[in-house]
Amino acid sequence: MIKEDFLHYLWKLKKFDLSNLISSDGQKITIINFGTYNTDSGPDFFNAKVQIDDTIWAGNIEMHVRSSDWIKHNHQLDKAYNNVILHVVYEDDLSISTQYDIKIPTLELKNRIFKNDLKNYKLLRFNKDWVSCQKLFSNSSEFSRIRAIEKALTDRLLTKSSRLQNILTNKDNDWNDAFFVYLARYFGMKVNTDAFEMLAGSLPYKTILKEKDELIKVEALLFGQSGLLDEAFEDDYPQRLKKEYEHLKKKYSFSPIPVSIWKFSKLRPANFPTIRIAQLAKLLFESTTIFSSIINSEDINIIKRLFKVKVSDYWLNHYLFDEESTYRHKSLGKSAIDVLMINTVVPTVFLYGLLENNEEYKQKAVDYLSEIAPESNSIINKWSDLGFSVSSAYDTQALLELKQNYCSKYRCLECPIGNDLMNK
Repeated sequence: MIKEDFLHYLWKLKKFDLSNLISSDGQKITIINFGTYNTDSGPDFFNAKVQIDDTIWAGNIEMHVRSSDWIKHNHQLDKAYNNVILHVVYEDDLSISTQYDIKIPTLELKNRIFKNDLKNYKLLRFNKDWVSCQKLFSNSSEFSRIRAIEKALTDRLLTKSSRLQNILTNKDNDWNDAFFVYLARYFGMKVNTDAFEMLAGSLPYKTILKEKDELIKVEALLFGQSGLLDEAFEDDYPQRLKKEYEHLKKKYSFSPIPVSIWKFSKLRPANFPTIRIAQLAKLLFESTTIFSSIINSEDINIIKRLFKVKVSDYWLNHYLFDEESTYRHKSLGKSAIDVLMINTVVPTVFLYGLLENNEEYKQKAVDYLSEIAPESNSIINKWSDLGFSVSSAYDTQALLELKQNYCSKYRCLECPIGNDLMNK
């Protein structure tokens, strides 16, 4: 059975037999304007123009696999569909009408689809390989692969930056505060992302700026708000943090987040929240304003150096409060910095360019990805086996998007590779 996306594809590209179009009730149909494809709610194509017998109609076009899907989707009760002038279906099995009981002409495409298009569609859409085009992939052109990468990367950047945009809206468009929350989230390294975002959300960045004359104050704010200081300690350092936090808590009327949200189990000690909080505190202490430093930089290496922070002395031989461990430097490693670059710096620069309507910043974000080492995981390995060349995070981010949001969702007809193979 075909899906509705195939009908959209055929209509957009006018890839069906257009000769002698007749409605299901025998009226002559001439398509003057196929309309504009709509990816939001409502009819599938807006602002179309169709001549039916001697009358020209302007309005929208709706598509379904079967005419009866109109009823299944309750369009007969929705005023948004009252301006539909033509119902295009694969199979006409029911006469349909608008909310006001006005019959809508129906065009059936079942016997108007070219055999090769139908064959290629079924090969792609109903294939159970790792990706639908796996067996046909070698037939795709180099140009279609480049276009697929470009399209997927743009989608990836828009998706990643949308989270920051939501934070920015909630922070009254304060970039410094929003970026602090966004950056903190990814210090959580997957397991504690939500906890870190909650921590940063509970602590205004302007407060950190006011109190950053001493590292101990920044550490006290972060550890105190995390709830991790809510117990009795033996070591001098956590005792001092706790005392400092009690003063700041009273000064700013703060309340810590629930300590229960932090996860330590199954984590390598280097990724314990305590270590990541200590690293974040040092980063905040050493930088003037992080957002400005990143947005004004022209060199990715300068930004990377910002993240090469070292923890304060106590953490050199501790992973937890009151539990001494082997002496070890605990700065962010190359892979951790790359994660922060990919997930925070690049989307931030991209979004800034998007909102400021500045193509230079958007291009800078893309260029940064080209200078970051490629990620290595099972998805990337399989793409490499299929013939994709992977040289940087530009490629890997695009390929992850391609697999996760195109291939896995069978959006073959929205992919340049799928479109290329459909035309073979």
